[in-house]
Amino acid sequence: MNKVEFNWIWGRWLMGGPTKVFARLRVYGRERIPPDGGYVVAFNHFSWIDIPAYGWATTRPLYFLAKAEAHAVPVAGAYLRLFGSFAVRRGESDREAVRRMREVVRDGNLLGVFAEGTRQRSGVPGQVQPGAAMVALNEGVPVIPAAIHGSQDWKPPQPVSIVWGEPMTFEGMPAGSKGYRAASEQIEAELHRLWEWLCEQHAAGRPRAVALP
Repeated sequence: MNKVEFNWIWGRWLMGGPTKVFARLRVYGRERIPPDGGYVVAFNHFSWIDIPAYGWATTRPLYFLAKAEAHAVPVAGAYLRLFGSFAVRRGESDREAVRRMREVVRDGNLLGVFAEGTRQRSGVPGQVQPGAAMVALNEGVPVIPAAIHGSQDWKPPQPVSIVWGEPMTFEGMPAGSKGYRAASEQIEAELHRLWEWLCEQHAAGRPRAVALP
């Protein structure tokens, strides 16, 4: 067990536990997370509460990709790094971040990527950026999509739910801009489908016994 894995044991309860309670968090499809192996995990993103919510919803440590501005905050940045998060400079080429992203999945870990690149203020999932697809195609690993709903303008005790999708593979797609675009479009469509399913569950009172999308 490395330091990141150890920190996730206590950090998941410290941050995720209160989130589960105050957001009345419900997680669908957690069993779809493979027990081992490298994967890119692609999330949609609305709010700061998404981070501890997704952390609670997973069964394995997530090496989150976070904006460089968050890592620059003295206390918050150090806290993020405890759990394996690393920084990326948005809006410019960041070769070190790309190298680290590929290294995470190559070492058999889960790379957590907010697929749209930033929070979506509109309250619906946005356009998926090519980062998740780039890592998946270059390293030959699947993408696991996961959608969140209820965290838009979240205030307690507003309920929040997460659903995990099936791992997505992209055989035959080239590791280049054309392939990144095509794979990103598929990821985007799946995130929208999962999110819309969550909207339906919320409208129905969030039943526990349901067929997964």
